[in-house]
Amino acid sequence: MSRRRDDIEGLRAVAAVLIAVYHIWFGTVSGGVDVFLLLTGFLVTGSMVRSLERDGRIGIGAFWSRTVRRLFPAGAVVLAAVLAGAFLFLPRSTWTAVIADVQAAALYHANWHLALGSVDYMARDSASSPVQHFWSLGVQGQFYLLWPLLLTLVALVAVRSGGRVRTAATGAVAAVFALSFGYSLWITAAEPTWAYFDTGARLWEPALGGLLALFLPRLRLPRVVRLVAGWIGLIALIACGAVIGDSLPYPGFASLWPVLAAVLVLVAGAGDGRWSAGRLLGLPPLVWLGKHSFPLFLWHWPVLVFYLEVTNRVKPSMTGGLLVLGTSLAAALATSWILEGGIDRVLRDRRAPSWSLAAGVLFAVPVLVGSLAWGAGIEHEREVRARLSDDPTAYPGAAVHLSPELAANLPSLPVYPDTTTVKQDTIAQTSECNVTIPSTELISCEFGDVDSEYTLVLTGSSHARHWFQALRPIAEHHGWRLVIMTKNACQFSSAEQEFEGEVYEECTAWNDQVAWEIEEMAPDAVFGMGTITQQGDGSLEHVPAGFVQRWEWLEGLGVDVVAVRDTPRFSFDVADCVDRGGRCAQDRAYTMAESSPLAAAAEAGDLPGNVRTVDLTDYLCGETECPGVIGNQLAYYDDNHFSFAFSSSLSVLLEPLLLEALPDAPVADTTLADHTFARIGGLEEVAAEPAATIR
Repeated sequence: MSRRRDDIEGLRAVAAVLIAVYHIWFGTVSGGVDVFLLLTGFLVTGSMVRSLERDGRIGIGAFWSRTVRRLFPAGAVVLAAVLAGAFLFLPRSTWTAVIADVQAAALYHANWHLALGSVDYMARDSASSPVQHFWSLGVQGQFYLLWPLLLTLVALVAVRSGGRVRTAATGAVAAVFALSFGYSLWITAAEPTWAYFDTGARLWEPALGGLLALFLPRLRLPRVVRLVAGWIGLIALIACGAVIGDSLPYPGFASLWPVLAAVLVLVAGAGDGRWSAGRLLGLPPLVWLGKHSFPLFLWHWPVLVFYLEVTNRVKPSMTGGLLVLGTSLAAALATSWILEGGIDRVLRDRRAPSWSLAAGVLFAVPVLVGSLAWGAGIEHEREVRARLSDDPTAYPGAAVHLSPELAANLPSLPVYPDTTTVKQDTIAQTSECNVTIPSTELISCEFGDVDSEYTLVLTGSSHARHWFQALRPIAEHHGWRLVIMTKNACQFSSAEQEFEGEVYEECTAWNDQVAWEIEEMAPDAVFGMGTITQQGDGSLEHVPAGFVQRWEWLEGLGVDVVAVRDTPRFSFDVADCVDRGGRCAQDRAYTMAESSPLAAAAEAGDLPGNVRTVDLTDYLCGETECPGVIGNQLAYYDDNHFSFAFSSSLSVLLEPLLLEALPDAPVADTTLADHTFARIGGLEEVAAEPAATIR
C-alpha cells in the first residue's frame, strides 16, 4: 500500500466539488466530508501501522508537527479573510458570533462550539457562520491528536504480550469503529443536530478507513469485480446528495451511503484498465484538483456566505453559483501558491519538527490576536453605549410613551443595546434560571425580597422569560419575592405540546414539575402568557385551551393569575435590519389579531375568576406597524424576543397595570414612574388614559 495512488487525489477532488456544489445550489449534505474523514483514517492508519512494524515507533511529535504545518497555514489564511469579510459585509449583530466561531476554528474545536450552539433554542435563528464548515477540521484535528496515542499504546501492549502489532491495531481500530458507529446511531436518533458535530458520532468513519487500510493488502478480488465496484462506488457517491438530501437524520445510517461508496472506490484501486473508475480518478486534471481540494473546501463556504449577504439572496442563481465556485477555486489556488512558495521554501532545509510546528502556529497566532483585539473593541463600544443609555432622555425605550414632549424631542442616536452583543447579553441574564430543550430539570431563581410574604411566579416559554427584566424592578421596588421558572419553547399549559413536529415530552415532564412546585410554594400570583401569536397571520392569535385549564387549576389553589397578551413577531431579524439601515417595522396584522383574543375571552366570561389580563400591544405597536426600535432602544434582539434593556424599560408601563391586577400585593410609597419622571427632568406627564389595558 505504499505505492502512489493518484485515484485518491481524484477522489478528494470529487468530494470537494460535491461539497461545494451541494452547498452552493442545493443547501444539503453531499457526503463529501464523510469521504474526507474516511480517507484521513485510511492514509494515517496505514502509515502509522507500517511505521510501528518497521521502526517500533510512530514519531508522534514529528507527526503532529507535520499535521500542524499542513493544516494551520491554509486554515489561518481563510480565517483571517473571514474576519475581514465579516467586518466589511456582515451586519454588526453577527460580529461577536463570528469572532467566537473563528477562535474555535483556529483552535480546532469548532465542532464542539457549533454543537453547543445548535442546542441553544434562543440562538436557533442565527445566520450561518462563515466558518461553519470548520467543524469537520475540528473532528480531524481531534482524530490526529488521539490516533497516534491509541496505536502507540496498542503496539506497546502487543509487543509486551508477544502479539503482532498489526493484529492488535486491527482489533483496537475495530473496537473504535463498533463503539463509535453504535453511538452514532443512538445519538443521531436522540439528538440529530448535536450528532452532526459530535466527534464520537463521526470517529467510526476514519476508523473504517483505518480498517480498510489494514485489510486491503490482503484483499484479492477479480479484476471484473473491482471494475464494477469502482463504478458503483463513484456513481453512488455522486448521487448521494441528491438521494439523501435533508430527508434522513445525519450522520446515522444515512452516512453509510457515502462512506461505503468511497470504500468501493478504494477497494477497486487505481488503474486496472482503460475504462475503470480508478483510471478516471487518476487523470491529471482530477489529480491536480485533488491537490488543491483542501483550500477549495476551506474557501467555498465563506465565499458563499458573503455572496449571499452582499446580494441579499437566500440561494444563488446558476450564474451566481458559478461565480462563487470560480472565486473559491481562484482563492484556493492563490492560497496554495502563496504557501508553497513561502512556508515550504523557508522550511525546505529545516526538517526538524519544531520548525514545522512553529511555522503552523505562527500562522494561527495573528488570527487569534486579531480576533481578540476586535472583540475588545466591540466590548469597549458596548460599554460606551451602556454609559450613554443611563440618560433616560436619550434612551428611554418604552418609557418614551410617558411623555409626548420627550417623544417629540428625542435625539437621533445609535441604538442601545449594541447589536453586536445584545443577543448574548440578553440570554445571559436568565441563562442560569432557564431550562433548555432537551432537559426536564426544574430550575428556579428568586429575586427581589426573598423573605417577602408576597410571592409572584413567572413561568412559561421564552416569551414569558423575556418579561423578566420588566418584572424584576417592580418586584424589587415594592418588596415582592419574584420566582422565575422557564423552559425554552414550553408553554405553562396542561396540553401536550410539540417541538419541531414531534411530541415535546420534555415539556410535559417539566410542566408537571412546575405544577408540583407551585402547589408546594403556594405563591400569591402567577404571571405568564395569555395568548400565542404566530408569524404570518394575526388572525391565528388565540388563547389556548391548555392555558385556561392551568388557570382553573390555579384558581382551585387560590392563586391569582396575570395573563399577558403575546408580543409581536417579525419576518426578519430586527438587529440585522438595524445594522443594514432598514425601516425595521413589521405590519401589526402580521402576528397580532385586530383585537385581543384575551380581552374578548374575559368579556365573554370564558376565563376563571382569578385571571386578570394585561395588554401592552399599543405600547409595542402603532395603529398599523410594530417598530423594532422604540425610544432609541433595540426592542428585539432577534425576530420575536425583547432585548434586556427594552424589557426593563417596560417596567414603568407594566407597573400600574400589575398593581391594579394584584390588589393584595404590597405597594411602596412611590412608583417607578415617579422616579422616571424625576430623571426625565420635569417633562410634561401624560394625562390621558394609558394605551395598554387591564381587564
